[in-house]
Amino acid sequence: MQKTSASFLMALCSIMSLVVFMSLPNRALAAPAVPEAGLVGVSSAIVYDLDNDAIIFEQNADAPIPPASITKVLSMFLAFDQIAEGKASLDSPVLVSPEAAATGGSRMGLKSGETVSLKKLLLGMAVSSGNDASHAVAEFIGGSEPDFVKMMNEKAARLGMRNSVFLNPHGLPANGQHTTARDMLALSKAYLRAHPDSLAMHNTKVLEHDGVRTWNKNPLLGQYPGADGLKSGWIRASGYNLIFTAARDGRRLLAVILGAPDMYVRGAEACRLLDASFMVCDNSAPTVAAALDQLPLDLERIDPRKTGRDAGLLKPRMQMAGKSRLSKFGRAKFAFGKNGKLRQYALSRNSFAGGDSLEETARKKGSKAVKASRSKKAQKSLAAKSGGKKAKKTVSAKHGNKKVKAQAAKSHKNTAKSQRHAARRGKAASRG
Repeated sequence: MQKTSASFLMALCSIMSLVVFMSLPNRALAAPAVPEAGLVGVSSAIVYDLDNDAIIFEQNADAPIPPASITKVLSMFLAFDQIAEGKASLDSPVLVSPEAAATGGSRMGLKSGETVSLKKLLLGMAVSSGNDASHAVAEFIGGSEPDFVKMMNEKAARLGMRNSVFLNPHGLPANGQHTTARDMLALSKAYLRAHPDSLAMHNTKVLEHDGVRTWNKNPLLGQYPGADGLKSGWIRASGYNLIFTAARDGRRLLAVILGAPDMYVRGAEACRLLDASFMVCDNSAPTVAAALDQLPLDLERIDPRKTGRDAGLLKPRMQMAGKSRLSKFGRAKFAFGKNGKLRQYALSRNSFAGGDSLEETARKKGSKAVKASRSKKAQKSLAAKSGGKKAKKTVSAKHGNKKVKAQAAKSHKNTAKSQRHAARRGKAASRG
């Protein structure tokens, strides 16, 4: 009886904890809304020209949004600072605690009690987006995770990140943790200037640790010319975030996207922003906004999982043929009018903005096997119809023959009967 009561109480406590957890503020279940008057299909964006030290585009750049894994840029900044000051080195051995090894979410695959170099852990943060690696680095650099988080907020304040609060070193959901695109730009700008060699880590595509292979989720690596960083992030409350940088003809751009509705829009809009910004650098357009108005959104331009596919960690993209490549996140398409204002459309099979919908395009690009199958079905259907017509003609012919025979027999019978009547009348006349 006591065991039953204890079990009931434990179950009740679990339910109450779940209710309280779900009722906490900032527990959004979807990405922030995209501004109706926005030029790009994300909640917040900003672009910076490093060579001219100028912000050349911004959209809703001061909106507070959970940072997700782009938090790790600040954590890596602190680690590189310690290395630069001689307080640590890339070869420093780091003992992985049980708490670090147990950290959930994206991981590089650390185990409790193992010793890993600081360099390997930093790679785990940049490439694998390892929350376990972030926790281990926080304990090593700060002495404990709480003390490291205090260092993070002090660093953020010195960098002028006035609208940011950090509560953990990795970006996992935490009530009250938030940042802005403008603050993340300030962080990334200072980070690259202080530690330019860090780009080598952020540009690494695949990492292997103790038999576990993980891949970099930055969709621009290997797909946008000159792109070599910086960090991606996602949790439900933030949507898809990305800090990205690219160099072309001696010019480097740095940009931040927060709150993209899905990974395809994030990659496509990042490319579009870079294209428009480089047009301004080349004097091909007066402003980024003017250039954006000329550039359509191409959701098929970037395969956000290409790095994983190339590493053999995911299925080849050809196996995805014929399927809509929009995620369940929002399932929206975007088109741009002459005034440059963003218009959002629900998925449909009808064409929009002068072009086919993604589903319609996928249908038209269907595999040959599907087309062949449809062709065979059509042929069978035609054959069946043709056979049916022939059958009907045959039946009709048979019915016609029967009628003719019946009529002929009846005519013959009538003729014979007439002949008998005539013979009888002849006999009667001869008798008279």
